[in-house]
Amino acid sequence: MIDTAKTCADLKGCLTAVAIGLSLATGAAADIGSVRIAAGLSQPLFVTQAPGDDDRLFIVEKTGDVRIFDFATKAVQAGSFLTVTDLTTNSERGLLGLAFHPDFANNGRLFVNHTDASGDTNVVEYTVDSATGAADPSSRNVLLEIPQPQANHNGGWIGFGPDGFLYVATGDGGGGNDDDAGHTPGIGNAQDTTNNLLGKMLRIDVDGDDFPADPTRDYAIPADNPFVGVTADDEIWAYGLRNPFRASFDRQTGDLWIGDVGQNAREEVNFQEAGFGGGANYGWRLREGSIATPSGGVGGPRPADNVDPIYDYQHGFGTFEGRSVTGGYVYRGVGDELPGLYVFADFVSNRVWSLERLAGGGVDVNDLTSRLAPSVGVLASIASFGEDNAGNLYIANLGGSVYRVIDSTCPGDATGDGLLNADDLLVVLGEFGSTDAIGPAEGDVDGSLDRAVNADDLLAVLAAFGSGCP
Repeated sequence: MIDTAKTCADLKGCLTAVAIGLSLATGAAADIGSVRIAAGLSQPLFVTQAPGDDDRLFIVEKTGDVRIFDFATKAVQAGSFLTVTDLTTNSERGLLGLAFHPDFANNGRLFVNHTDASGDTNVVEYTVDSATGAADPSSRNVLLEIPQPQANHNGGWIGFGPDGFLYVATGDGGGGNDDDAGHTPGIGNAQDTTNNLLGKMLRIDVDGDDFPADPTRDYAIPADNPFVGVTADDEIWAYGLRNPFRASFDRQTGDLWIGDVGQNAREEVNFQEAGFGGGANYGWRLREGSIATPSGGVGGPRPADNVDPIYDYQHGFGTFEGRSVTGGYVYRGVGDELPGLYVFADFVSNRVWSLERLAGGGVDVNDLTSRLAPSVGVLASIASFGEDNAGNLYIANLGGSVYRVIDSTCPGDATGDGLLNADDLLVVLGEFGSTDAIGPAEGDVDGSLDRAVNADDLLAVLAAFGSGCP
């Protein structure tokens, strides 16, 4: 590699270095990676952007704050966008989820999922104060309250679907084998669909109120929810979940993906194709992943309405093993390798994988762990993934950091038009000598992910000059 510090003191030296290096260059292989964008946070476990706001990234801290990462300053702002004070944070409790209303740019409405001082699940609405630009604490409005019998298995993810309704993932109430009191005897909370919202995926309309006399139910029921008009809870969209810790909608197709944490044997990823009418039973506590639950004497045959996971894996520490799945996203960001792949992880084994649905059925799963390893920091204790408005992917490390996933690009294509020409050369020369601590600097096109614009980037342009990206 050419020593740019010695040969590129000026433009003439840089071009000389390029000319010398052209005969030696083989071209740096484009690859994927990750870069740390924030550190020193208090147990971050979710990352998202607000509709219409491309300049800020919102980071949920389990301890009760929503912080803002500013792309202009490349730093986390002082203070918080929102502080939730009615909170219990021990075990798996805390501030667990955040979702912005699809029309947030106009109405300033946002929603959080947290466990209150009693440990119960609260889905709460806030509105932004136009004077401060932060969420107004006095606007707090509880939409939904669910009693929790134990401290763990609270789920916590919330998100708006392409249909405009809010989806709420709830765990089975905690404990082993889903055997808490309160459910229909012998079946567990997750299989109990009457007066029991635990172990479910709920679907509610936050723009209406079908229960004006009930302060803990400030929402409407979508008319096409699967259990409307039958003896079951109208809020339920799917059931048979143990601890659905992170779900997502594919922003391109509308498909729903759910990572559901297993017990002692299997971890599972559930898939629901867009257009599905709801009512899926994912099997817990009878089923753990694709098998009968092997512990506690609670396993059994597949229920008649059971939907097997699209993928499950056994407990362990091998390349495709783990002990606590963290659901992810289908990557729709910038790049040429990851788009269309579902990226997910395991909180305990610290493995990151991609999953591709195959046309003939089945899936192809690949280990991305070493390829995504950042140059600064470590991808560990992955509590959540998140997206920005462009579909780029972020990883929240419960230890205090947030990383951005960087996909490969066509080496040399600085403009992104698929062609290697003078326009790309001008971008590289204009940014020559610059660096970017967050992601690829504009002009960093050599595929090395070094976030620096130097002679290697000039080489990348000239080595394929006049051609197109493969």
